[in-house]
Amino acid sequence: MGAYLDLNPELTPTQQSLKEEMHRFAAEVARPASVELDKLADPEDVIKEGSVFWDVFRKFYELGHHVSALPEEVGGANIRGLDGHILAEEIGWGSSDFGVGLGVSAMPFMMGLVAATMTGNQRLIDDLVTPFVQDREAKLIGCWAITEPGHGSDCLAFGTGEYTDERTSFDTYGRHDGDDWLINGAKAAWVSNGTIATHAMVHFAIDRSKGMPGSGIAVIPLGLPGVSRGKPLNKIGQRALNQGEIFFDDVRIPKEYVFVEQDMYILAADLILSTANGGMGSLFTGVARAAFEEAMAYCKQRVQGGKLLSEHQLVQRKLFDMFIKVESARQLSRAVAVYNSAAMLPVSRLGIGSKVYCTQVAFEVASDAVQLFGGMGLSKECLVEKLFRDARAALIEDGSNDMLALAGAVQLIGSYV
Repeated sequence: MGAYLDLNPELTPTQQSLKEEMHRFAAEVARPASVELDKLADPEDVIKEGSVFWDVFRKFYELGHHVSALPEEVGGANIRGLDGHILAEEIGWGSSDFGVGLGVSAMPFMMGLVAATMTGNQRLIDDLVTPFVQDREAKLIGCWAITEPGHGSDCLAFGTGEYTDERTSFDTYGRHDGDDWLINGAKAAWVSNGTIATHAMVHFAIDRSKGMPGSGIAVIPLGLPGVSRGKPLNKIGQRALNQGEIFFDDVRIPKEYVFVEQDMYILAADLILSTANGGMGSLFTGVARAAFEEAMAYCKQRVQGGKLLSEHQLVQRKLFDMFIKVESARQLSRAVAVYNSAAMLPVSRLGIGSKVYCTQVAFEVASDAVQLFGGMGLSKECLVEKLFRDARAALIEDGSNDMLALAGAVQLIGSYV
């Protein structure tokens, strides 16, 4: 793991074991596959049968980490707080694209468990949770279908006037049909795992006149009649993260599969955002650390102007500034992970703060790493070139940082009296 200083060194034996296991997975499985897949010109080749892409998913499931956040009573590992941060940071260090894809794969099943716990709906346990927990071959993969062609980060503008404006309402729409629901609409190509997922956690409008608060959340098995998909999105970064459109044409689902209706939508959406944004902060702390470590190693062996780069004062200052950014990101994202895991209700402005700050740090540190590598930093032979592109994508995904910061500011101002 290198000589990186950990300001929280007093890990329990279990935490240390988790850190070592996840670092091995990141270094030996996720990062090599991510680098290999990044070089493929066609994103459809990334997910084709026999691709190393599937080896990464299967290995993660084989280790049981797909259910790391689920409680032990249903077969999960109940990894939360600092433990959850350790897991996410190490995966991010190895591959942010796989980190996002593996993280979102559990979302429909986790929300199904939450709904089952609140309502006593055993069908959600039998149909969704238990099969997912028992899966060790990555046969069940989830996605979070929230963004649409006409709605992106405005879906997450909690507390703003735009959020309650009917023009911001989801275009995907659900209606009662006897004991079932019918879902119609489309989700944008930004849906992570969109073209490979077996189940989607879908946000949809119930009463458009109320804006986003008039929404619901359902889990939709994507093998049902009326579901179709677009092609995988061709991106500059995070190319091992499969993303693609999903279309719903009179898709019929049982009423039990709609586990959040409009009376609970804001609370549920806030919970989801808090968790997802906090995870992004932890994940991209790992990306920042990876870029810093690559730059440090290069500067200690590259000779320029008759001496090592690390002996030049301007380089020394740059490296130290990078270290400060990485460590501050680690402390913020860790603190948010620990606090929100223990809180009765996670505080979304903290999750937002972690995501916005840590992804920005990852981008800045990766950019500085490219600068220190010089011309070599622009070469696809160097990992920092990929880290830079991966980090750039993070400023947009899971909510654009600008919109998230505005939503966080509204909550922050409202919290002061």
